[in-house]
Amino acid sequence: MPASEYAERPARFPGAVVWTHGAAHDRDAPAPATVLPDGCMDLLWTPGRLLVAGPDTHAYRPEPDMRGPWAGVRLPPGAAPALLGVPAHLLRDLRVDLADLGLRPATEIRRLTHRIDAAADPADALDELALLLTADAAADPVDPLLRAVVASLTAGRSVTATADSVGLGARHLHRRSLDAFGYGPKTLARILRLQRALALARAGLPLADTAARAGYADQAHFTRDVRALTGTSPRALLGG
Repeated sequence: MPASEYAERPARFPGAVVWTHGAAHDRDAPAPATVLPDGCMDLLWTPGRLLVAGPDTHAYRPEPDMRGPWAGVRLPPGAAPALLGVPAHLLRDLRVDLADLGLRPATEIRRLTHRIDAAADPADALDELALLLTADAAADPVDPLLRAVVASLTAGRSVTATADSVGLGARHLHRRSLDAFGYGPKTLARILRLQRALALARAGLPLADTAARAGYADQAHFTRDVRALTGTSPRALLGG
């Protein structure tokens, strides 16, 4: 695989994705491209380090020294906090070493890191680590109520309608969302709408039609929201 190639495949954890950037043991791989907010959190590996990527509220641009290779398990919205025992809002817009979370003794984190470093397929070994964390979780990592919240917002329903559908008041939903997703339901709805719109545009739908289908007031609203969340325009983003 060329050093700059990005690839992904389904993970063993339901709804998660395993992704790789750069060949497994290529120390000259370039830094990953800009990461767009998607409502997810990632378990990350790069040689010698295990990290957690918290939920992003805006596009994340890796530093030039964050060279690869990289592998990640992108966990669905609401899953990571239950596995890690850390409210998502404490990790918002951060990349944190797994050892710093106190989830396991530092000696064990070092042992796990060395094992993934030495694996023929570090991404597969990282996938196994995610399963290990899942086995340690006391209950279903994703509360069915949170799944319903994500499904409702993904479908384009309003925050008010979503709160009513799951039987929560607005303030209770906001508190649950901060812990599970890292931000309130309005921000999550914006991010999910962005992802919905980009999927439509990448499928070839014109931008004006994309805006209407994704739930924006008009194309100008779509453009403003994309720029606020990613720092660039829809055309530049899609062209890249």
